[in-house]
Amino acid sequence: MTEPAPGAGRVRVYAPDEWEPADPTPGMARERAFAVPGLWAGRVTTAPGAVSGWHHHSSNESALYVVSGILRLECEGVEGWVDAGPGSFIHVPAHAVHRESNPTGEPSIALIARAGTGVPTINVDDAPPPHR
Repeated sequence: MTEPAPGAGRVRVYAPDEWEPADPTPGMARERAFAVPGLWAGRVTTAPGAVSGWHHHSSNESALYVVSGILRLECEGVEGWVDAGPGSFIHVPAHAVHRESNPTGEPSIALIARAGTGVPTINVDDAPPPHR
């Protein structure tokens, strides 16, 4: 019988005071709870009225669960935006250049799970205008 690798199969709790600032993008604050090969998990907080910089998540698929507030997403090449409120999931496909904003007077908070092996966040200077 093969012995499991050290730490394999062990459950671990990552309390909020253990989370670390991660993957900075102007206009938002990300915190990483943990990252293991193929999975990144954390939280993003967007201040009232804030608009993030344009960015993408390389080859990572991202899922966000909105805990509170409104999270607005705009995507490169798409006119308009989508708003997600508490209890909503958002799927951001790999390589999708986008930015988040918060059109309300209260902070928005979303939990993030990213699946993939690319760089977690790549900031871009500017996104092309939407298709007309």
